[in-house]
Amino acid sequence: MSSQYTPKRWVMLPEVDDATIQTLAEQLSIDPRLSKMLIQRGIADYDEAKRFFRPSLSELHDPFLMKDMDKAVARIEAALEEQENILIYGDYDVDGTTAVALMYSYFRNVCPGKIHFYIPDRHLEGYGISFLGIDKAEELNCKLIIALDCGIRSIDKVEYATSKNIDFIICDHHIPGATLPAAVAVLDPKRSDCPYPFKELSGCGVGFKLIQALKQSIPNADISEQWLDLVATSIAADIVPIVGENRILAYFGMQQINTNPRPGIRMLLSSGKEGSKKNPDKEFSISDLVFSAAPKINAAGRIDHGKKAVELLITQDNATAEQILLQINVQNSRRKDLDQQMTSEALAFFDSNAALRSAKSTVLFKKEWHKGVVGIVASRVMEKYYRPTIILTESNGKATGSARSVKGFDVHEALVACSDLLEQFGGHMFAAGMTMPLENVEAFQKRFEEIVSKTIKEESLTPEVEIDMEIELSDINPKFYRILKQFAPFGPGNMAPVFLTRNLIDNGTAKIVGATHLKATFGKQNQLFMDAIAFGRADMLLPVSKKIPVDICYTLDENHWNNSMTIQLMVKDIKC
Repeated sequence: MSSQYTPKRWVMLPEVDDATIQTLAEQLSIDPRLSKMLIQRGIADYDEAKRFFRPSLSELHDPFLMKDMDKAVARIEAALEEQENILIYGDYDVDGTTAVALMYSYFRNVCPGKIHFYIPDRHLEGYGISFLGIDKAEELNCKLIIALDCGIRSIDKVEYATSKNIDFIICDHHIPGATLPAAVAVLDPKRSDCPYPFKELSGCGVGFKLIQALKQSIPNADISEQWLDLVATSIAADIVPIVGENRILAYFGMQQINTNPRPGIRMLLSSGKEGSKKNPDKEFSISDLVFSAAPKINAAGRIDHGKKAVELLITQDNATAEQILLQINVQNSRRKDLDQQMTSEALAFFDSNAALRSAKSTVLFKKEWHKGVVGIVASRVMEKYYRPTIILTESNGKATGSARSVKGFDVHEALVACSDLLEQFGGHMFAAGMTMPLENVEAFQKRFEEIVSKTIKEESLTPEVEIDMEIELSDINPKFYRILKQFAPFGPGNMAPVFLTRNLIDNGTAKIVGATHLKATFGKQNQLFMDAIAFGRADMLLPVSKKIPVDICYTLDENHWNNSMTIQLMVKDIKC
């Protein structure tokens, strides 16, 4: 795949009042640069900083603040009393499968032998609750379905289940439609009538809140904290903001992953390049979940069946986990091959189509494309041309696909404006899925382009690097880095700080690694030099080798080698 450089805008975060910076720095006894970054994250006093650096599970909100939580608990209590069979139903992506694994693990302990799980087949059933899934519940004599990470728009499916005397509890985090399904309980913090204080839980996070509520009602239930490794994995993969309650859940979930993870998650992380223990002293991070664990979990649902991911996540046996992971790794290799092939085919559309190259959006359709990989390809194409992108294929006689958006453009709102051309759609600001009649594809392409052209801001069509502050390399001392590490876990809403340093030169070690990446050692004459890696920037080898001064923006990372640790610069962008 091409690694051609896409120019970026460098945007400095707004300045902060010097007096405020100094006051917080004195309260916390830290470098003013660190206090400035805290204030930029909305942390302005000692108490807020304490909650940020020392999260506590006691600060999680009361689960009964969520609308319908009392109804959900009452219905589950009745099911346990009557010894009813329960079906746990979830989507086939990371959020859905971790949510199902969490809920199944809980009920496996509470009502053994009465619990089943179901993941829809991506290719036969598509996203969300399906009629086939409800039929399976009837076959298993389940009187209650608990749906996770899906269901908020499944009005007809819930009606179908009701006709079979099967009740629904929906645990979702997607944006509801005008009418809610007639379920026994609809748990979704994004409901307009839901007073729950934190609106950005993952689907697995909503499931965790249900378990929290059940824990209060069923005293002998196992403690809910043992499943936070699953919640952290869902938070990482579903790109929800790591602020508020999500920060607490991710913080303790990462602690569990680094001390006592379930066999499946441990093997997912240790079986890949990113998670290998070549750096045995380096703790796993949210990034390891995003780039190592999540693609493999997703591969099960994309290529074969998402139930394999659930089986991996619920097993307590190392040998079983290893056997399942071998199968998933085969599927992941197949996914990578399809990803590369389809991305090349998608980018080829631009070579002979000047109108497409000059458009403000991208909507591509090819009926032979693999349904399970369209979301990945949409991300690849969006990265290349940086604009709202939709990749469509044919499935069961319909056009179905995935959308990915750029910063500042709400792709879900754009789909609402195209809803008369769609049979089904759902998602959020940056990612969505949709299904439409094949004959509507051309009209949809035109309509979507019209909407994007009229509403997108010009700056949203150029990727930006958001920079926290300008510093010198000499500012990066051990204490500075030790406190900076405590800003983690990093992710949306709390990204790893990006620094800018100007007029750096290489010390003569610049070279290309991995075909497209620039490795160098940057610094200033007679001052500190630090190792750096700039992914995809082989184009800068010549000026850097000639010691032309460059400005770089970067994050900090650890490099462990021969029982020693050095800090290296992870270059986000570089300019002469």
